[in-house]
Amino acid sequence: MNPPIQLRSLRSASRLVRLSRDGGRAATPFLTRYNHYATQSSLDSSKNPQPKRKSITVTTDDGRIKWGQLSRGEKAARATQQSVNFLVILAGAVMTCGVFTFLYLDVFAPNSKTNQFNRAVSRVKNSEECLALLGDSKQIRAYGETSWNKWTRNRPISTTIKKDRKGNEHMRMNFHVSGPLNDGVVLVHLVKLAGQHDYEYHLLALDVRGHHRVYLENANAAKKAAAKARSTIFGIQWR
Repeated sequence: MNPPIQLRSLRSASRLVRLSRDGGRAATPFLTRYNHYATQSSLDSSKNPQPKRKSITVTTDDGRIKWGQLSRGEKAARATQQSVNFLVILAGAVMTCGVFTFLYLDVFAPNSKTNQFNRAVSRVKNSEECLALLGDSKQIRAYGETSWNKWTRNRPISTTIKKDRKGNEHMRMNFHVSGPLNDGVVLVHLVKLAGQHDYEYHLLALDVRGHHRVYLENANAAKKAAAKARSTIFGIQWR
């Protein structure tokens, strides 16, 4: 049978008294063991210190650290970085839209300069009078202003667009044509009346040195002919 609890307590107390009489020789291992464990835990904590996080800046922030773990300065750095990124994206989008708008208005739109140039060249190549001066249509080449430097490409087509007092839009274009027989200059004058969407030919002519001008469109001559026809009544021309 196990001894009573009071008896075990008395035995433990007597043992402690004997240990104290022996000069602490028996108590020393107990204390040393206690100190050993305390020292070991401190060594373990020094061997495995918690890694310190580097402070982020505008250039080093990669977004891995959560917003709640940032200091005020780091939050300002992240906000600055995101603002700069947004401005860069916005500037790129604006430039892209500008390029597409320019290409559409200058190349793809029905009334663009490029389309009007191509139409005028087709008109010249389909005209028998122009082919008689220039030669085979397959060998005719159309280009802009020439340069004195042979290594420089031909310049863009000379084109001007202006509006008159009535709100009519005038597009004037000059370009060169070269064929197996002769070289020439094509003159184009287009007019878009106020409220309309399409241009109408006011003048389309070919000038070849040493030859008379070839008119493919001449609105002034047509107006004069119509006015002359209206002024003639019963075979009498009224002035």
